[in-house]
Amino acid sequence: MGRVALFVLMSLLAVSAPAVAEDPYIYFDWKVTYGTISPFGVPQKVILINDQFPGPNINSTTNNNVVVNVFNNLDVPFLLTWNGIQHRKNSWQDGMPGTNCPIPPGQNFTYHFQVKDQIGSFYYFPSIGMQKAAGGFGGLRVNSRLLIPVPFDPPADDYTVLIGDWYAKDHDVLEGLLDSGRSLGRPAGVLMNGKSGKGENDPLFYMEPGKVYRYRICNVGLRTSLNFRIQGHTMKLVEMDGSHTVQNVYDSLDVHVGQCYSVLVTADQRPRDYYMVASTRFTKYILTATGAIRYNGTQEGPDPDLPPAPVGWAWSLNQWRTFRWNLTASAARPNPQGSYHYGSINITRTIRVVNTIGNVGGKLRYAINGQSFEETTTPLKLAEYFGVPEKVFKYDTIGDEPPADLSSIVVAPIVVNATFRNFVEIILENPTKGLQSYHIDGYSFFPVAYVPIPTPFYIHRMGGAKWSPEKRRTYNLIDAVSRHTIQVYPGSWTAIMLTFDNAGMWNLRSEIAERRYLGQQLYVSVLSPARSLRDEYNSPANLLVCGLVQNLPLPPAYT
Repeated sequence: MGRVALFVLMSLLAVSAPAVAEDPYIYFDWKVTYGTISPFGVPQKVILINDQFPGPNINSTTNNNVVVNVFNNLDVPFLLTWNGIQHRKNSWQDGMPGTNCPIPPGQNFTYHFQVKDQIGSFYYFPSIGMQKAAGGFGGLRVNSRLLIPVPFDPPADDYTVLIGDWYAKDHDVLEGLLDSGRSLGRPAGVLMNGKSGKGENDPLFYMEPGKVYRYRICNVGLRTSLNFRIQGHTMKLVEMDGSHTVQNVYDSLDVHVGQCYSVLVTADQRPRDYYMVASTRFTKYILTATGAIRYNGTQEGPDPDLPPAPVGWAWSLNQWRTFRWNLTASAARPNPQGSYHYGSINITRTIRVVNTIGNVGGKLRYAINGQSFEETTTPLKLAEYFGVPEKVFKYDTIGDEPPADLSSIVVAPIVVNATFRNFVEIILENPTKGLQSYHIDGYSFFPVAYVPIPTPFYIHRMGGAKWSPEKRRTYNLIDAVSRHTIQVYPGSWTAIMLTFDNAGMWNLRSEIAERRYLGQQLYVSVLSPARSLRDEYNSPANLLVCGLVQNLPLPPAYT
């Protein structure tokens, strides 16, 4: 599609999703195809975007309108989701199977969303099945507008580092494993910007001695937390998941699945090459990827002796305690009601979410409060919008409290009703032996659970094995970092707070891919009683329809 056609399409889209006239548009044409790479010496099929793996970076600025025309040249349906982008009033662009019909093979869909009141480091990835295991992901940055002061000087350059575990199997093979009741097992290795670092000598990035550089590090993997470090250099943390942080200095950072950290690195060492290192955490095995940084003009390679990773859960917990929101930074702040003095807002609802593992029909399933999510052929958002939800799902099949007996698992679509603009507390309990990572689309939230004294694994608890109301006395109600993804350690809980002020249908999920695929997710329906354009956009002119609503007339437009 050319620029003229895109302009015509955007004129149509503006009818249902009006944008402020002075906010600029940025345009992308993406062709999604299969390709072949050999990161561990064995050729395998991957998903490319414009022949790139990882995909192209999106470089945007606060309030930009982002238009991405996606051509699906695969032989299977395809969807992209934009991890951490809030899509204010616009879950139509979220790109999850519960909100959007997939792009059929040989067809295209144009996403149009505004990065309204956001800054920071994010990424996109395929949201259908296990397609993320084949690639199709890339970085997405939102820069501050020039008029907004940033709490650090402009860096000499800005680099994106995508790290993640990697399986040397096609995504459909991995889906077959999970469908048969088996687990994914051990990954083949770790990749950094699509490379393992084994037998590769070309540097990923360059630095000029004496200058400061920004590195945006995102864990785009499937299940494994990774520790990131740079040989011979410290890192000053300045932003995570879209929020400026207190600028503490770290030798290394634990980056859990779905999270993005932004650090400043000063080129203050002897000119030579240095390794960036990403290695697995909390696993019986240690897998490592490296990528070289080259000081300009040097001919000396990196030291083969890699800096060691930290050991133990207590170290990671202690680091988590040091993350604090930068309250003095001027920046776009999403969710205005929850961004100022969130600790003084009255809680109107408490929801306890307990994740468990079990079997259904002899096959592995993951559950939330005793229910395991089942995908539907009609997206939940469309069923609700077209007025036929009862033909697709039932609301509130799980309650705000988990049942006393979590030994059995029910498989069904899960949709929780939320009252528009209510301030809600969600308790995320993880009684299992594996680390959990939770994300919610459409929002950022405040992880307020406080860990007073770290103690050995299976004794330590983020406030105790189970949450109780008196644990609120330990909450950080002042400067918890507003973010979109939070880890929950084994045998632990954490509490998050947010205002449900973004109308739409939003996915709350485990970012651990096999847990999500096998049921550890749900959707939150946030409906505005006014049903007006003030609170939610109408469906876009290019809406894809499928399933039961394919031949139904469009509902009356909001005004």
